[in-house]
Amino acid sequence: MSNVTILKNKQNKPYVPSNLTIVLIFSLLMLGLCVIGSLALGSRVVTMDGLIDGLFHQQVQSYEADVVRKRISRTVFSLLCGAALGVAGALMQAVTRNPIADPSILGVNMGASLFVVCGMAFWHITTAGQYIWLALAGAAVTAVFVFGIGSMGRGGATPIKLVLAGAATSAALSSLVTAIMIPRSTVMDQFRFWQVGSVGSGTWSSISLFLPFLIIGILIAVLSAPALNALALGDEAANGLGVRTGTLRFAAAMAGVLLCGAATALAGPIGFVGLLSTHVIRLLLGPDVRYIIPLSAIAGAIILTVSDITGRLIGSPGELEVGVVTAFIGAPILIILAMKSKVRSL
Repeated sequence: MSNVTILKNKQNKPYVPSNLTIVLIFSLLMLGLCVIGSLALGSRVVTMDGLIDGLFHQQVQSYEADVVRKRISRTVFSLLCGAALGVAGALMQAVTRNPIADPSILGVNMGASLFVVCGMAFWHITTAGQYIWLALAGAAVTAVFVFGIGSMGRGGATPIKLVLAGAATSAALSSLVTAIMIPRSTVMDQFRFWQVGSVGSGTWSSISLFLPFLIIGILIAVLSAPALNALALGDEAANGLGVRTGTLRFAAAMAGVLLCGAATALAGPIGFVGLLSTHVIRLLLGPDVRYIIPLSAIAGAIILTVSDITGRLIGSPGELEVGVVTAFIGAPILIILAMKSKVRSL
């Protein structure tokens, strides 16, 4: 079944993957297990009684119940960041028609990092609210720059040109970040903990800051999904079907930047979540973006939460930052995908 604006079967009804119900139920079950695992596992493993007391019996005061209550905000924050990165990856792959597009691969994460470190060094910012606006600005500028460079020359924005432009931009921005930090030891100490990528600092305050960006980004993504199916046929075919490709690309790209930038500002530059989640869902359900976007949100939440749990268990009694875990898992998978797909467009 090929990509079309609205996939339909022989009865001219919207196409629905035959295994959609199974995938959805399995994904929700996995999500529930991830929530339980995130609340119960870590440097201190909580018993089922302690888990129930922490969640449902507020009057009970015990060490295990307190541990569970402190982990609730971290778990919610992990789920929301994972969902945002999953949808951002799906949007970037659809907009660029690049099967290995991801905020970290296209340099968007590093652009957000550069603006954040500039804020730390030159404007002495320290709050999450300030991080968000700087990260969004950096992500947006970098996305426009990478797409502009990748669009130059013959053939326009091909997948290989976008990946190369993103890699070169990331390398250049990384050098700038290092150059700014080296002479400023206090900035280096502040930035290095943020740069690794972690959901351990997730609080109800940061969640409340993040929610508006998440809701707006996912809403735009869902509304853009049918038109993004048409874009997969190429710009000429999409224009023939009445899609304003320029407006669509701008809206979908800005939604991806909004989701990625806000998540990066609060959790640090966590890579490969969008790449992994979108490929898993596409493998299970096919190319229809209408299903890829919402299921990528669930898959992204699962991947990031599992990575967080893994980091806590491996690094016990401390923890291994989630950005390290996702990079360790994602880098080999990226190499395999690139080798198999030969960086073909979607």
